[in-house]
Amino acid sequence: MLPGEKKKILIINILIFALLFGLVSFNKQVIRPGYSHIPWVRLLSGSFPNFIAAYLIGLAFANSIMIRKLKRTRLFVYLSTLAVFIILTIEELAPMWGASTYYDPADIIASGIGSICTLLTFELITFSKRKSKSL
Repeated sequence: MLPGEKKKILIINILIFALLFGLVSFNKQVIRPGYSHIPWVRLLSGSFPNFIAAYLIGLAFANSIMIRKLKRTRLFVYLSTLAVFIILTIEELAPMWGASTYYDPADIIASGIGSICTLLTFELITFSKRKSKSL
């Protein structure tokens, strides 16, 4: 891997994790306290950290894999996204890092949706790259 590629991966992933931290903090400090009296907002804001973690952590892995241009990029992106989903599900079922304080099936669903969004984003980027090469 070229030094420029390492730097690009590092910068993008730092930005992704800063976005993750910022969005989860905004949800916790603003959305939950201000709108928790609305049932559907309470449900969505409660599961949002799982959704955004699955999505953005999956994107961080996809970013690293795509920049390296590995031979089996799609396989590695799908496997890393699956690994993120499995780890978040295990954390929900048996908390290891204290991220989850009680079991909520909506959190597992949110993690699954976030993982699917990662794969859809990857496929969209791959499709647009392929399309631009053919022009």
